[in-house]
Amino acid sequence: MSIRRKLIAGNWKMNGTMADSADLAGALADRWMKGPRPDCDLLVCPPFPLIVPVVAALAGTEVAVGAQDCHAKPAGAHTGDVAAPLLSDLGCRAVIVGHSERRADHGETDAIVKAKAEAALSAGLIAIVCVGETLEQREAGRTLEVNRSQLRGSLPVGATAANIVIAYEPVWAIGTGRVATPAQAQEVHAVLRTELALLLGEELAAATRILYGGSMKPDNAAELLSLADVDGGLIGGASLKAADFWAIAAAC
Repeated sequence: MSIRRKLIAGNWKMNGTMADSADLAGALADRWMKGPRPDCDLLVCPPFPLIVPVVAALAGTEVAVGAQDCHAKPAGAHTGDVAAPLLSDLGCRAVIVGHSERRADHGETDAIVKAKAEAALSAGLIAIVCVGETLEQREAGRTLEVNRSQLRGSLPVGATAANIVIAYEPVWAIGTGRVATPAQAQEVHAVLRTELALLLGEELAAATRILYGGSMKPDNAAELLSLADVDGGLIGGASLKAADFWAIAAAC
């Protein structure tokens, strides 16, 4: 039996209004209170302006709240950015760093991702460090090389099984409806765990959670979550519907 408790994390991305977030978070809180409760950890990551109301809506449950990004500095002249200590102060427990959309849209390098992850750790947050290959890289046979390299370059100093989570997101499967086959997902997750063992040691690698983040949905969650090295999911579109998010969690 795995020593790793599964984590189902919802990335709401740039979606939702105050009313939407109240409905979604309220529905999750209602399901938590009424039960049955899934046998996994739950996390939702709303847009920055919605963090406070979502934290309030989920008070009294064990559904944690996280953020979708943070700056590498704890404060300063960085217009439009948000510091990790502020996220912690607002009630966040975790923060996603290095999501493929940040890497692509904002030119974030492994070094930037590592600095953000270290800022998260310094603020007492769990850093969800994302890695993953593009379709071009996969078709060129570079999948394992790219994921190893991103992990090495993005892993923060001071990483432990308690303060980091790795998320493998094949870029070609995010929001496209395409999903890595169970064999493809397991292959990359196993390689990432082997790389973690080289970086952190066997014991920490065995205890570190690695999530799958490419179009996980209620109808494919059980199969993906049954894989030896898949310890949960980083859920995009399906996390915007309480019933779908809960069904994925129930598949744990």
